[in-house]
Amino acid sequence: MDKNIEIETEHHETSNQPYGQLRVDYAIPSVEEYRALRKEAGLTQITEEAAAKGLPNSLFSVTLRLGQELIGMGRVSGDGGVFFLITDIAVKPSHQGKGYGRKLMEEIMDYLSREVPAGSFVTLIADKPADRLYAQFGFQLVSPRSEGMYWRQPGGL
Repeated sequence: MDKNIEIETEHHETSNQPYGQLRVDYAIPSVEEYRALRKEAGLTQITEEAAAKGLPNSLFSVTLRLGQELIGMGRVSGDGGVFFLITDIAVKPSHQGKGYGRKLMEEIMDYLSREVPAGSFVTLIADKPADRLYAQFGFQLVSPRSEGMYWRQPGGL
């Protein structure tokens, strides 16, 4: 089953935004849209090469659009059995505070509830204050028992 293609479109009327209809798509954005959204949302920059390689390998991707404009997205990557990583939760600053981050997490949690085998791990790295959002979905800090760590390939952007 290929989850890298659009498999469903929903339309939602939302009372807390004046733009009409919000479209939820289970699809990966283009490399250009992805990189632009990450930049605008203040996330670390990803090279075009890395984005082109990584996006198609997503286990799950959800985008939020108003008309054709990409205003938010989130992804799940991992091995599809034992480890799952929630990443790229991003909402354009001009659309933050309207519940769109919560909507992204609801869609991701629906996917995870269906697909994650019992006993498997779902992780994420939370920037503050977004950690409060993730806690509402049952995510817990790993410290003091463990600490999150990362390594990044030198160079790039």
